[in-house]
Amino acid sequence: ALDDARQALTGENDAEAALRTALGKVSRMADRAAGTLDAARQALERAVIETAEAIGELERAADALDASPDALERAEERLFALKAAARKHRCAVDELPGLTERIARQLDAIDAGGAQVNALGQAAQAAAQDYARAAKALHAARIAAAARLDKAMAKELPPLKLDRAVFKTAVAEVAANDGGARGVSRVTFEVATNPGAAPGPLNKIASGGELARFMLALRVVLAGSQGPTTMIFDEVDAGISGATANAVGLRLAKLAGAVQVLVVTHAPQVAARAQHHWRVAKATRGGVAATTVDTLSAASRREEIARMLAGAKVTDEARAAAESLLAGTPS
Repeated sequence: ALDDARQALTGENDAEAALRTALGKVSRMADRAAGTLDAARQALERAVIETAEAIGELERAADALDASPDALERAEERLFALKAAARKHRCAVDELPGLTERIARQLDAIDAGGAQVNALGQAAQAAAQDYARAAKALHAARIAAAARLDKAMAKELPPLKLDRAVFKTAVAEVAANDGGARGVSRVTFEVATNPGAAPGPLNKIASGGELARFMLALRVVLAGSQGPTTMIFDEVDAGISGATANAVGLRLAKLAGAVQVLVVTHAPQVAARAQHHWRVAKATRGGVAATTVDTLSAASRREEIARMLAGAKVTDEARAAAESLLAGTPS
């Protein structure tokens, strides 16, 4: 359409040329026409200018128009390729530029991967060497600490009537590959309760009463190395009496100087070493069993310990013995 319009104005019937010819003829006659041709000359002048502008606009419009016949085909091929790429990567077409950048970064990382792997390998080797040095130093420190612990335990066992028992802290070193955040040491407590017997694991060799006393000795030895805490001993005096129970009571009182100690006991020698007492009793009322806990005053403390000494009937002798036991209670 643009070509036809330009052809109509500039072809064989050149409109601009025809108008310029007419303008020339009118202009030559205007001076002798006494003004009768002035309006016609002005109209022709405008027509020449407008026609020239129209031709210019048609040419500019034609130049701006991409009339390449294969442009649509190329655009459609590009669109199909973009859609195929989006389906392949399971994303929207608009997301392809971001995906391209991400893949480019990954390719760059792969290209530099060899150097990065070497750097990581060197860092891992250095870390393994540091771990080995730290673990070896920690293992040596544990061996030294084990010797000190065994020496301290040897002093605590005789008063608990375990004077023939042997306590040993075994510290074995495992391979670095089997180590962990706590190093390469495997620590176990071993005991021998009979003379000439080989030491074995504490939890397998010691009886119930012995195990309780070994643990009490450990708690006493380690009391100064831990922060504020509460320890609860449930019948730590099981299977013992007399002087042994008294020794257990003394150790519990010593332990109570560093931490809070709660003890459930049936031994008057142990109970007498406490600073505060509660009496736990169970009774059946109306066919329902109930447990009560009562705080004991100074007088009721003595009476309760006397009852533990005498049994069902509390005698003056039992009260005197209870008074004697309480006299040794730490203030």
